[in-house]
Amino acid sequence: MAPIADVEGRRIALSNLEKVLYPATGFTKAEVLHYYATAAEVLLPHLRDRPVSFLRYPDGPDGQVFFAKNVPPGTPDWVTTAEVPRVEGPSRMVLVQDLASLMWAANLVTEFHTPQWLVGTPGEADRLVFDLDPGSPATVVECCEVALWLRERLAVDGIEAYPKTSGSKGLHLLAEVRSASSERVTEYAKGLAVEAERALPRLVVHRMTRSLRPGKVFVDWSQNAARKTTAAPYTLRARPQPLVSAPVTWEEVEECGAPGQLAFTASDLGPRVRYHGDLLAPLLDPDHAGPLP
Repeated sequence: MAPIADVEGRRIALSNLEKVLYPATGFTKAEVLHYYATAAEVLLPHLRDRPVSFLRYPDGPDGQVFFAKNVPPGTPDWVTTAEVPRVEGPSRMVLVQDLASLMWAANLVTEFHTPQWLVGTPGEADRLVFDLDPGSPATVVECCEVALWLRERLAVDGIEAYPKTSGSKGLHLLAEVRSASSERVTEYAKGLAVEAERALPRLVVHRMTRSLRPGKVFVDWSQNAARKTTAAPYTLRARPQPLVSAPVTWEEVEECGAPGQLAFTASDLGPRVRYHGDLLAPLLDPDHAGPLP
């Protein structure tokens, strides 16, 4: 019989706690659940009121990996859900609003992905995102160089950007915006990606075409589209090691000289949060948002 956990008065059946999900390190499902329980204080505010897409990997990153956008079968009735617009028609998705919902979802073994808008205002962006994706032999080191250029360019328009690792090879830049449709933010982000390519032609490409990307950083502006989602801050990723999409300081970006300097696993996050707090907390302050130019 699966053990039952009482989380804030909700009973959650936990399964396969001894299963090794990250074979490279022996990291188990029980450790995944422990990570999310300890990261909840900083993770939940970045999930709250956003419909969550689950990238599930129940047998680890080497097993089947698949997206689940609709409410999964067997979802407890106390988990908050909401109807959201989709290209193919309205659908019902999960909102991870509290610790109990987070632990229920974590038991499914998932990455958490969210759009750049809140459930009450679909298609009205409150965040801008750039996904900096290096094409080998480029690495996160080159992503940092591009991120620094984008930080300065965004600042010219009165927009303050905050970096986090993707939890894979690259880097994400996030900024808070207001009073802008997802279409407008996407257009603005694409314009800056094109500018970056012109300013750094040996380093940046703004198009997804694979043949253009070796040795360069793809500045992916398209994740600002209302239908797209991005890995949430603090989510674990389905990689050989339990890597986390971890907020980082601009000093760490400036000083990055090797890929390993910006690779953080679940065990690293506790000490980082105790030292830094939530480096992305300004994104949660509505007064911090600025309009697009």
